Amino acid sequence: MTNEHTSRLPGFYKRTLAERSAVVAQWANLTSEQQSALLGIHGLNAAQADNMIENVIGVFALPLGIATNFLIDNADVLIPMVIEEPSVVAAVSNAAKLFRAGGGFTTSSDEPIMIGQIQVLDIGDGSAQAVYMAAGAVMSQKTALISEINRSGGSIIARGGGGRDIQVRPILDTPVGAMLIVHVLYDTRDAMGANAINTAVEQIAPMIESITGGRVNLRILSNLTDQRKARAQGMIPASELATDALSGEQVARAVVEAGMFAQVDPYRAATHNKGIMNGIDAVVIATGNDWRAVEAGAHAYAARDGHYASLTRWWQDDDGNLHGALEMPLAVGIVGGATRVHPAAQAALQIMGVTSARHLSQIIAAVGLAQNLAAMRALATEGIQHGHMRMHARQIAVAAGAVGAQVAQVVEQMIREQNIRPERAAQILHMMQG
Repeated sequence: MTNEHTSRLPGFYKRTLAERSAVVAQWANLTSEQQSALLGIHGLNAAQADNMIENVIGVFALPLGIATNFLIDNADVLIPMVIEEPSVVAAVSNAAKLFRAGGGFTTSSDEPIMIGQIQVLDIGDGSAQAVYMAAGAVMSQKTALISEINRSGGSIIARGGGGRDIQVRPILDTPVGAMLIVHVLYDTRDAMGANAINTAVEQIAPMIESITGGRVNLRILSNLTDQRKARAQGMIPASELATDALSGEQVARAVVEAGMFAQVDPYRAATHNKGIMNGIDAVVIATGNDWRAVEAGAHAYAARDGHYASLTRWWQDDDGNLHGALEMPLAVGIVGGATRVHPAAQAALQIMGVTSARHLSQIIAAVGLAQNLAAMRALATEGIQHGHMRMHARQIAVAAGAVGAQVAQVVEQMIREQNIRPERAAQILHMMQG
């Protein structure tokens, strides 16, 4: 990025939709077709959708917003987010501004390794000895198994991906008897990789049966992609956190206390992590990736120690500054699937300047950390409803029938009265219309 490319866009929210669209199009060098796709003019149409899923009768649109202020690994990034919940885009943009004051986000990620599982049952007499002998036999044939996985070639292998390792996990005491789980570790490069890893485990299943003398049942990927994690961390100077009522150090301390609550209590952790996923899912959806797979991996990882806990950590340094870090599985791709066929997904990747699947996962991790800060800072200061209800009021005003300038008038009246309800919006609109 050049110095002119800054994600600091003061007053961006005050511009018209057309003006915001033009700013982002210029930023990312979008074509007119890509800009039209984002505006929903020439985006995903019913004919394209008909080739994506079954029984298509149309398409369903969601808002696509741009989060600003992100500085990730010393690069300015604008973040496309697809979400229907009010206040998320504004909150994450504000949080990114706070992190920016501390130098922005630092990110990293693992190699894009997916895990495929092969379930083997009916091994010998079902004893522990038989299962462990079968496990040893599989490991002795690791080279041959990986060679078989990579034999068929394909675009992923041509790009340097393919089988990387074989692991075994004996599980001895289950109601259906002992079983051996064989893990295939597969480098999917810039693909999310579900199809590739599923093909790989199906391809070697007959070999596994021959090696173990057992019966293969399931052959499928795992969405607990703990070999494919992304990380983000950053610091917010205490001075940036001060409010009219609280010092920056007090706010930082309150955030750390809230973070510890989520570490030790699963009821708090569930909502805490939901807030993180508000940011993460919105970018995953915008880029045409599988948000359900990402959600499953995130929550399984949060419970990896037998106790469901927070995906983030928060602490203060000796100067009272606030530090945060997030680590979680993030299996996303920039080729294949909906990412390849959805026009708006391609435009979203271009807006972010994404260069690889790992790069995308790191950007998404930074968004998750920012969203977590936004939620906890609000909870620890004025309360979550302060900003959320203003945005919610807009939805209520529109649902009541307000259009154009009427929306702002209805919203301001409801907020002054602290009465943000559908029936009140309808009454105000009726009075305005005489």
